[in-house]
Amino acid sequence: MKRRHFLTIAGVAPALALLPGFARADDAPDSIAAIKARGKLLAGVKMDTPPFGFLNEQNEPAGFDLDILRAVAATIGVPIEFVRVTSVTRIPLLLSGNVDVVAASMTHTREREHTIDFSADYYVGGQTLLVPKASTITGVDTLDGKRVAVQQGTTLAKNIATLAPKANVTAFRDYDAAWLALAQGRADVLTGSLSILEGFAKNNDGFKIVGGLLSKEPFGVGMRHGDWAMRDAVNATLQDLWSSGAYAKLYQTWFGGEPPEQIEVYPQ
Repeated sequence: MKRRHFLTIAGVAPALALLPGFARADDAPDSIAAIKARGKLLAGVKMDTPPFGFLNEQNEPAGFDLDILRAVAATIGVPIEFVRVTSVTRIPLLLSGNVDVVAASMTHTREREHTIDFSADYYVGGQTLLVPKASTITGVDTLDGKRVAVQQGTTLAKNIATLAPKANVTAFRDYDAAWLALAQGRADVLTGSLSILEGFAKNNDGFKIVGGLLSKEPFGVGMRHGDWAMRDAVNATLQDLWSSGAYAKLYQTWFGGEPPEQIEVYPQ
């Protein structure tokens, strides 16, 4: 089993403190003590984005992101309560204190570092295109005049606007709404993260993925600026998951195959 995946996390806290957006706040409130006093971790997750976060056949929250946060709660030593978020609401709910932490297929970007802090990255995906099998669309260079469905509040929307400026892009509140637009013929293509679109394609035989990867999307766990205690707890959890082999098992469960050898710690 490969074990390089989170090799760079050891000592990551001092390194992060030297970067813009990662200034350590030694006088910040002890969020972990507050969580323990409350008796539970409030975790923001998506419920419509398999395999990262969704409701299973028993209508119970499930997914890769949720399992990562369950491990964080175990590190802290409290039960976990999942709070539904979307791409639009995940950061506002974090900043307002409605959740303590967010793992919601959220790309770790320099721009977002101005608003929140991130853990070390725990997954790297990429953006691609999903189209009907009969479609003539083969990539971003064939999107001129095409109706493109995308999720609101994501880096995906910004990427497609840059890569295909002549496409007619419509942003939907969540993946389910964007997928429905494609399935009903109100959109010609759905753009999103590869693992998520693979799920739609797997369950719907009339669609295919085209165009290859359009971007690199490193996902991180989000917490409020200066919440060093939470960042330490999350990074320690990620390190433990990898060194114990538990991360590889989670990856195989939700994505199949072996995890990549290395995940970038810092955003692109």
